[in-house]
Amino acid sequence: MAGSFNPAWEAHTAEQDRLEEDGRRAANWKRWGPYLSERQWGTVREDYSPDGSAWDYFTHDQARSRTYRWGEDGLLGICDRECRLCLAPALWNGRDPILKERLFGLTGPEGNHGEDAKELYYYLDSTPTHSYMKALYKYPQAEYPYAKLIEKNRGRSKDEPEYEIEDTGVFSDGRYWDVQAEYAKDSPDDVLVRYTLFNRSSEAATIHVIPTMWFRNTWIWGCQHFGCHKKPRIVPAKDLGQPQQQQQGNQQQNMWGFDTGAHETLEDMYLRGAAAEVDSAKPGEPPTLVAPTPLLTENETNSRMLFGVDNYTPFVKDAFHRYVIHGEHTAVSDLGRGTKAGLYYVLKVPARGKAVIRLRMRSKKSPSISPDHMFGASFDKAFQQRVEEADDFYSQIMPLELTPDERLVQRQAFAGLLWSKQFYHYIVSDWLKGDRDQPTPPRERLSGRNADWMHLFNRDIISMPDKWEYPWYAAWDLAFHMIPMCRVDPAFAKEQLTMMLREWYMHPNGQIPAYEFAFGDVNPPVHAWAVLRVYRMSAPPEKRDRTFLASCFQKLLLNFTWWVNRKDKDGKNIFGGGFLGLDNIGVFDRSKPLPSGARLEQADGTSWMAFYCVTMLDIALELAKHDHSYEDIASKFFEHFVQICHALNGSEAQSGLWDEEAGFYFDHLVNESGSRCALKLRTMVGLVPLFACFVLEEEDIVKLPGFKKRLDWFLKNSHDLAKQVSFLIDETGQQLDTNYRPAEGTKPKRYLLALPSRDRLRRVLGAMLSRDEFLAPFGIRSMSRQYELKPFELELSGERHTVSYQPAESNTYLFGGNSNWRGPIWMPMNWLLIECLERYYYSFGSSFKVFCEASGKELDLLEISDMLSERLANLFLESPDTKTRPTLGRQNPLYTKEGWQDLVLFYEYFHPETGAGCGASHQTGWTALVARCLDKIALKRRNQPNEIIV
Repeated sequence: MAGSFNPAWEAHTAEQDRLEEDGRRAANWKRWGPYLSERQWGTVREDYSPDGSAWDYFTHDQARSRTYRWGEDGLLGICDRECRLCLAPALWNGRDPILKERLFGLTGPEGNHGEDAKELYYYLDSTPTHSYMKALYKYPQAEYPYAKLIEKNRGRSKDEPEYEIEDTGVFSDGRYWDVQAEYAKDSPDDVLVRYTLFNRSSEAATIHVIPTMWFRNTWIWGCQHFGCHKKPRIVPAKDLGQPQQQQQGNQQQNMWGFDTGAHETLEDMYLRGAAAEVDSAKPGEPPTLVAPTPLLTENETNSRMLFGVDNYTPFVKDAFHRYVIHGEHTAVSDLGRGTKAGLYYVLKVPARGKAVIRLRMRSKKSPSISPDHMFGASFDKAFQQRVEEADDFYSQIMPLELTPDERLVQRQAFAGLLWSKQFYHYIVSDWLKGDRDQPTPPRERLSGRNADWMHLFNRDIISMPDKWEYPWYAAWDLAFHMIPMCRVDPAFAKEQLTMMLREWYMHPNGQIPAYEFAFGDVNPPVHAWAVLRVYRMSAPPEKRDRTFLASCFQKLLLNFTWWVNRKDKDGKNIFGGGFLGLDNIGVFDRSKPLPSGARLEQADGTSWMAFYCVTMLDIALELAKHDHSYEDIASKFFEHFVQICHALNGSEAQSGLWDEEAGFYFDHLVNESGSRCALKLRTMVGLVPLFACFVLEEEDIVKLPGFKKRLDWFLKNSHDLAKQVSFLIDETGQQLDTNYRPAEGTKPKRYLLALPSRDRLRRVLGAMLSRDEFLAPFGIRSMSRQYELKPFELELSGERHTVSYQPAESNTYLFGGNSNWRGPIWMPMNWLLIECLERYYYSFGSSFKVFCEASGKELDLLEISDMLSERLANLFLESPDTKTRPTLGRQNPLYTKEGWQDLVLFYEYFHPETGAGCGASHQTGWTALVARCLDKIALKRRNQPNEIIV
C-alpha cells in the first residue's frame, strides 16, 4: 500500500536541524522542556496511606508546604529531563489567601463529576525540541473563588453540570491578568524566559510575581536508587555587572540572580533576571523599571505546621507564601544559601498596560556572555528568531490547503501535545517498602495497589493524557498520542512506543502497564497499531526504521501471548478484558465480578484481539519482505485471525456474538450453568469489529512463498468462512486465487481480510450512519441515541439494571464519574473508524456504497471517512455563522471577547449534539488527533485522499 509519510520532513528548517542534532546526540536540545507536572499532589505516587486514598493523603492545601517524593509541579514551568532543577512563576493578586504556585482543581470526591481543574490556561505554541514555547494563564484580579468552587460543586448532583471558574463571574468584567509565559533556547543549556503580564482591566492594578527556581528534593528520603542525590545549593549571584543609569535618576544594578552548585549530576547553572519593564501610565513615556527582591529558602516540608513536629530546617517550602501573603520576612533564609530561590517583583500596571519580566537560565559551561549582552536587544532578537523558526517549521509541517483558522487549531493541538510531556518517576518496590529515613509505610500496602508490579521502574519523560487531570501515563492513550506526535517528532514517537515495551515497564508476564491507579487493568491492545502507523508515517518506504519495527514486534509477541493466555477463558477465541478503556459503557462495571457468578463474552474484547492479529500480520509481512523467517509468524497471525473470525461471527461448532435479527454485534452474558444471552445494548462495542480489517496486496503474496503456501492450504479447506467474513475477497467479492497472475499492464488486485462480511458490514454501517442511532452532528456517538427516550433495561437475579443515553457528563459514579461512554463522542474511537473506512475503501473502491441519512444519498466509504473527519474538526473550528467554537460550549460568550477569540481547549470527550467539550479540558493527548483530521481534509482538497491512512 501507499505510505503516509509526510514529505515535509524532507524540507530543511532550523528546527529540523535541531531535531537531527538531538537525535544523534550532537546537541542536547530536549534537555530542558515543559516536563514539570501541573499537579503532583493527589497522585498515587505520593500516596502512602493504608487504603489508597490518594486524594486525601496529599492535598492541594498541603502542596505549598509539603515536599514531594516523586516529582514536582508548577504553573506553566519547565525543568530538565530528570526534573532536578525547576523554574516556574508564582503569582499573587493582592487578595488571594495563598500564593498561586500551582493550578487548583477539585479532587475526585469533591467534584460532582470527579476531579476537575478549575483554572483557565492554554498551551499556545511549542516546537518539538522546545526551542520555543508559549502558554497563557488567566488570573483573576478579584480574590480567587477557591471556597465557592468547592461549595457549589459539592452541592450539585451528578445530573447537573459542573460549576466552573467562568461561572463565578471573575472574568466577566475584564478584571483579570493574562500571564503569558514564553521560553526560548539560545543554545541547549541557555534558556531565555519572558513573562508578560497584561492588565486587561480598565483600571490600574498590582500583581506580585516570583519567578522561582528550585531543586527537586532528592536528599531527604534516604533512598538508594539512581537519581537520589546529596543536597545541592542555590546561592545569591555575585558577578552582576556594573550599575546602570535609569530614567528616574537613581543608580541601580544591572541584574539579579542566583547560582546553583554541588549537584552530583547536574552541572552548575545560574539564573539572571533583569528589572521588569512596566508600561507607563502616560502615553509616549518610556517604561518604568522595577527591581526585584531576591528570596531564598529550602525545598523542605514545614513539618511543624502540618504534623506538629520540629522542622528539619528553619526555612521551608512555604516561605515565599508566608513572606508575600503574611509579611513574615523571617520566613526566608538569611544564610545566603538554599534549594529554592525567587526574584520577587511587585508590579503596578496601568489600565490595559503590560509588564515584562526577562530572565535567563544558563549552564556555567555555556560560552561566556557579558552582563551587557545578557538582556536588551540581543535577548529580544533571540526570542524573535526562535518565533520565526517555529513559524518556518510549522509552515512545512502544516498543509497549505488549510484555512487560517484550521491552521490555528492544528498548531494549538500540536502545542498542547508537546506541552503535555512530563517527567514521570515511580519505582513501585521503593514506594511500597518505603525509604530508609522515612516512617515505614503501612503493611497493608504490600498486598494492595500495584503490589504485583514490583519490577516497575519509571523515570522518564512521558506523554501525558492531561498534566493536571491525568498527570500519569495511560498506555492506550499514549498509543493514540503518538499518531499526531509523529507528524512533528517521529523520533520521540518511536522512543515512547518502545519505552512502554521495555522490561522495566512491561510486566514479565507480557502485560503492558495500564496506569498508576491500577497497572494491572486491561486497556484495548492498540500498541501494535500505533507502532505500525508511526513506522509508516516517519519515513518514505526505502528509509523506514525496520530495527524499530522488529524490536517492538518481538516484545509485542509477549503481550499478544499474555492476552491469549489470560483473556480467552475457555480457549475458544472469545475474549474478555473487563472495561477495556470504555469505563461505564456496559450494563455492569465490566472490570468487576458480575452478579450470580456470571461472566461476559465481549464483542469489543474479541474484536480488539482480531484487530491485534491483523496488525501483527501486517507487521510480520512487512518484516518478511527483508527477512523470510517472518513468514511463519505471519502465517500464525493469519490463522489466529481466522479462528477469531469463526468465534465472533459464529459457526456450526459455536454461536458467535453477531445477532442476525438486530444486525449488530453484542456482548453475551454467560451464566454459571453455561447458558448464554445477548446483552442487546447498541453501543460502540458493536462498532469495534469494523476496526479489524486488512488489505493484502497480490504482488506481496507472490514475493512470500512460505506465506503463500499456507494461504493455499487455507483457501482449499475454509470455503465456509466466506459466508460470514470478508475472507481475502477483492472488490468484486471474488476470493483470492494465489495462482492468479495479472495480465501484462493490468493493476494487481487487493484482497480484504476483515471480521464482517460485506452484508454485515453494510448493516452495521447502516446503524452507524443513522441519526437516530450513532451519527451525530460532530461525529459518532459512543451509544445509540435510541436509549434517550427508552432506556435499556435488564433484570438479573431479581435486580433491575438500567442504561440510558447520556450525551454529556456521566450520571453514574462508575470509574469516578469523570468519564462517560454512554453517548458522547470520543476522538480515538472515531479516528479508528475513519482509518478502517479508508482501508475498506482501499479494497472495495467506489462500488461499495451505504445510504447516509445526513446526506440523503448513498456514499462510498471514503466519502463517509471524509465526512467524519470534517465533523470532528468542526468541534474546534469557528462557526462562520455564530463566530463560536462548539467545543467551548456554554462558555462561548466569554470567548467572543478581545483576548479570548483565538484560544482553543481540547477536551476529553464531546456532547454529540452541541459539540461542547466535557471531562478534562487539556486532553491534547488523544484529542490532538484532530490534527490528523485536518491533514485528511487538506489531502481531500489536494485530491490525494488515499495517502493518509493506508
